[in-house]
Amino acid sequence: MGLNKMEAQPLTIRANPDKAIVWEHDRLYLLDQRILPTQEGYIELQTATATADAIRDMVVRGAPAIGITAAFGVVLAARSAFKASTENWRELIQDELDILAASRPTAVNLFWALSRMKQLIASMGEENPEPRLLQEAMLIHQQDIAANKAMGALGAALIEGNTSVITHCNAGALATGGYGTALGVIRSAHAANKIERVYADETRPWMQGSRLTAWELAQDSIPVTLLTDGAAASRMARGGIGWIIVGSDRIAANGDVANKIGTYNLAVAAKFHGVKVMVAAPTSTIDMSAASGADIPIEFRDSAEVLKWHGRQIAAPGVDAWNPVFDVTPAALVDAIVTERGVVLSPNSKKMAELMGV
Repeated sequence: MGLNKMEAQPLTIRANPDKAIVWEHDRLYLLDQRILPTQEGYIELQTATATADAIRDMVVRGAPAIGITAAFGVVLAARSAFKASTENWRELIQDELDILAASRPTAVNLFWALSRMKQLIASMGEENPEPRLLQEAMLIHQQDIAANKAMGALGAALIEGNTSVITHCNAGALATGGYGTALGVIRSAHAANKIERVYADETRPWMQGSRLTAWELAQDSIPVTLLTDGAAASRMARGGIGWIIVGSDRIAANGDVANKIGTYNLAVAAKFHGVKVMVAAPTSTIDMSAASGADIPIEFRDSAEVLKWHGRQIAAPGVDAWNPVFDVTPAALVDAIVTERGVVLSPNSKKMAELMGV
């Protein structure tokens, strides 16, 4: 299906960042994050292939949200496979599972969720797999929301006094099952009168900060000011910034963090200015098979995303673009990794292993 052919359906429920992923009427609905904040619409999905397209085309984005969406994609795949053959559905479902797995390479939650669903498939008998798989997908969704609220409380406890913070990309409810990771911390800290203002990087080239993060914060009546990505260091130099708070798409066993491109720049500038860096992410984002950030696959996307905006050329003709979606921030630049299981201060391999119980 592709980006241009996948259009938002008429809005049937009120757009809400905490309801970006909705299972209703036996099908999956995704709040279309490509058109926010100027338009609000939900994409209706009835197949696993369409779900993979939605992930790839960034209708949904953010590692936890991608994992949850993929889990529901497995439900749709099972429905199709069982309808085609009640005896051979396990074989028939494999192709669609592979399509889901290929949708985005960096977000480890995608593979975590698919692995969890595959384990359930392996344990099943001859019954229709859809009800049990749907129950599991809903459980993954509910557990993510609970984890985010736990992270919110733990992260907020690290913030002393009343300060301002900078965030990058979107690690809010839109990027998760609800409440958010980095923005979950910010929501909890703001409720505790610990955050005066949030500075949100625009986050180019997809502008998730200006389109999504600012929209979410405005929905929650949290004061927010936009920054161009290149202005963050200058804003830190003026003082009053206590923390950089971001999410992650994959965290290596040594505490290196893969997040939206530009996060590394922020962490380097923060180190120079004495600003602390907090990464909020569920343990499903931690990949203990990746020894360091060098082992994390980094997704590269079409250069047109940089060279054009809404189909209009903005760069000089004939110019190429280097378009990595993520960068890796070394653990040495991270002050705290906040998970639902607890907080890791100054992360390293030993501390990460202790957190994960390995």
